[in-house]
Amino acid sequence: MAGQSVNIAQGIATVCESGCRLRQLQRKGDKSRRARTSRQDHLNPLGPEAAARVVAEQEVENLSGLSPNPEKDIFAVKENGKACLVAEFAAKFLVPYYVRDANYVDVITEQADIPLSRGAEIKGKCGTNESELELSWLEKAYTLRLSFIKEGHNTSRGQEVLWKMNKVQFVYDTSEKTYFKEAVTPGKHTANSHQLSALVTPAGKSYVCQAQQTIHLYLSDHQKSIDFLLSEVQIQPFDITNDFAFSEAHKCPVDQREQLEETLPLILGLILGLIIVITLCVYHIHHKLTANQVQLPRDRSQYKHMG
Repeated sequence: MAGQSVNIAQGIATVCESGCRLRQLQRKGDKSRRARTSRQDHLNPLGPEAAARVVAEQEVENLSGLSPNPEKDIFAVKENGKACLVAEFAAKFLVPYYVRDANYVDVITEQADIPLSRGAEIKGKCGTNESELELSWLEKAYTLRLSFIKEGHNTSRGQEVLWKMNKVQFVYDTSEKTYFKEAVTPGKHTANSHQLSALVTPAGKSYVCQAQQTIHLYLSDHQKSIDFLLSEVQIQPFDITNDFAFSEAHKCPVDQREQLEETLPLILGLILGLIIVITLCVYHIHHKLTANQVQLPRDRSQYKHMG
């Protein structure tokens, strides 16, 4: 009996100890949640409504192998198995860096031409008003982050909701030997866009642009700038209604202008052809009407034979 009492007491103590640990973990969890909430409130001073815009990690897919163009990449971010961000584009970076001259005396500037690799690792985040796409390649020697935001603007026609790319960040390592040859002071560098407002598109539409666009990125010392070249772009970071299918396309101004330049000669040619046809028709009708009229002789001496 004494042994049983001891076992029972030990069991109760074990249960109490487990219960105490559980309560401690719960209290820690509550504190952690409160801390996270406090940090979110600090980051989102507008409260829960703004906190709802905080983006979360999603599923991702690199679909670049589906593109017939070897320079074009396709990426998708999914939420609950459905695409919430889809991007297709060709991209490369023109990065200036320093090397020694042939005599190893002076420092000169070279330029690395770095394409976006088709085998890039992808991360992504989808949100109601904020989305992000992160791409890394060559063992994370290069990382590209594209940030998107959706916001409303008051116009003369009422409130207009637009989305745009508001930030680009490019991290690169000049100690990587594929594109950087004997760089002076090799190491990692970070370049960011400055007050960027690119790819502006009405909400619910995808952005399309075949023409090449250049976005300038700046290092922290602002002594050098990097050119981020985008072409053959179609992106939709919000409001995808059909899985892996872009919504109605919104063409960039450059493409619209080029399309107008291509179609304007055709339109002018059609107008000119229509004018010629109308002129010929009027001439034909006039000729037919005048042919049926009596022709008076021009020689006045012939008037006496008339009547």
